[in-house]
Amino acid sequence: MKKLSVLLVAAGLLSSVSAMAQETLRYGLESQYPPFESRNASGELEGFDIELGKAICQVGNFKCSWVESSFDALIPALVAKKFDAINSAMNITAARMKSIDFTKPIYRIPSQLIVKTGSNLAPTVAALKGKNIGVLQGSVQETFARKHWEPQGVTVTSYQDQNQVYNDMVAGRLDGTLVMSAAGQSGFLAKPQGKDFSFAGNPVEDDQILGVGIGFGLRKGDTKLKQELDAAISKVQADGTVTKLAAKFFPGIDVSVK
Repeated sequence: MKKLSVLLVAAGLLSSVSAMAQETLRYGLESQYPPFESRNASGELEGFDIELGKAICQVGNFKCSWVESSFDALIPALVAKKFDAINSAMNITAARMKSIDFTKPIYRIPSQLIVKTGSNLAPTVAALKGKNIGVLQGSVQETFARKHWEPQGVTVTSYQDQNQVYNDMVAGRLDGTLVMSAAGQSGFLAKPQGKDFSFAGNPVEDDQILGVGIGFGLRKGDTKLKQELDAAISKVQADGTVTKLAAKFFPGIDVSVK
């Protein structure tokens, strides 16, 4: 009995030490961007980034929590220490790295134009001149459209919520939207609301603006957390977790980082 008691006490101590060693990782996200992150009918967070975040917490021995913000306010909120890492389908770009650091790239999603089927529009200045294209405020798609299209006569209208873009497209107030293909497919085209719309042309390209992949945004100088998260990311990439989640949420889309 004494031996059993000693073993139970030891097990309890080990459990306590393990719990103490588990850091809390506060993820910041914008929760209106399915299939990356959104709330279901029960009000629970769900989506690719949610499951990815939980998997990384598990292998990295973190306790996850979630803090919501509009997408364009994520970087200021991170800098203000309202959370520890941005996990919200944020592309790693040179412009953003002036303000924050990033983990290694985790996955990559192409950006495509969605228009009304049969409109003969394409992701070119010639086709979009005089048209009105909606984009998510603070996104790399907004930056791309404002640099490449707006100076050539394309109206670019920004929204804090991508769902508002879709609503205005259906109402005829917009001619299209530039969006990450996976978000456009699951969040609009696959729903009854998007039945009259489709992707137009090939994905747009500009690595400087659109980035080299999606990672977690971190505060400048947060070296320890970056090292811990990079190690956890490498594990979920190597064990096939990222590939499995992509097949679940983005069927048919290659998310591998080039």
